[in-house]
Amino acid sequence: MSRVKPNAGSGNTTAGGRTAVVVSILLLIALVHLFRVGTYLRGSLFTLYYSYFSDIVVPFGMYFLLCLNDVRVRFLRDWRVKAVLVFGVASSTEVMQAFGIPLLGQTFDPLDFVMFGGGVLLAALVDRFLLDRLLPCWSPKT
Repeated sequence: MSRVKPNAGSGNTTAGGRTAVVVSILLLIALVHLFRVGTYLRGSLFTLYYSYFSDIVVPFGMYFLLCLNDVRVRFLRDWRVKAVLVFGVASSTEVMQAFGIPLLGQTFDPLDFVMFGGGVLLAALVDRFLLDRLLPCWSPKT
């Protein structure tokens, strides 16, 4: 029985590389939360970390989760579509908190919207200007 090898243009090698990058990013985010890095900070850094760190890195990770699918789902290839979707989902959780529904948090803070935007913008910049230029596996093949 012979095994069929994917050719370079099939997108399989790209998908595998993209998956490895996204899993690495998400593992790093999980490890920072798991090892409670914020407990090593003091003063205003401690307060800023516990107030806003997750508001930045969770949308960052959500953006890259969508990057896993943009090889197969054509409309997700545009970074702006991913950015709007992630910002919309993250913002909806904050709106729910404003109405007393504790979804991924309990306290409404209008600055969270700014942090969500910052996390999405940072993810888009990493996607478009870092990973897209440095990793040949990152750009989806059409």
